[in-house]
Amino acid sequence: MLAGELYRPDAELAADQAATKMWLVRYNAALAEPPSVRRALLLERLAHVGADVVIRPPFHCDYGYNIHLADGVFINFNCVILDVVEVKIGGRTQIGPAVQIYTADHPRDLASRQAGLEFGRPVHIGSDAWIGGAAVILPGITIGDGAVIGAGSVVTRDVEPGQTVAGNPARARGR
Repeated sequence: MLAGELYRPDAELAADQAATKMWLVRYNAALAEPPSVRRALLLERLAHVGADVVIRPPFHCDYGYNIHLADGVFINFNCVILDVVEVKIGGRTQIGPAVQIYTADHPRDLASRQAGLEFGRPVHIGSDAWIGGAAVILPGITIGDGAVIGAGSVVTRDVEPGQTVAGNPARARGR
């Protein structure tokens, strides 16, 4: 799974997801807790949590241990990160409410899907990016430093540093 190759979910992955579900219940219940308590919870499960990271509950993810957040990342309410492989979010990036970041993917051929096979492609979001509310970032996408993703956009292709994209599918917009 972590190598991005086809895999079939097994008992070990199911146990990891179950542990993450239990952790998410604790994290999402901590909305009124001080930032230090929420940070300690994030450090329990996520791969990397930089200084001054904020994730407003509710938050949802598959495993957590594939998520890397640099200093100053802000993630608003109701974010979903399907992290079957690595998700890296650069420093000071801001993510609006209800954003969905997907690394999980499925084979295009019917026989492989019927066999229960899956795979993942990593998502990398640079520093100082802004992802507008309800945007969807598809598997394998790289978003460059300082890029802006319009609210409600579906990002199907890489976004260059400093570029603004919007729409479905997201397309470059002038400044």
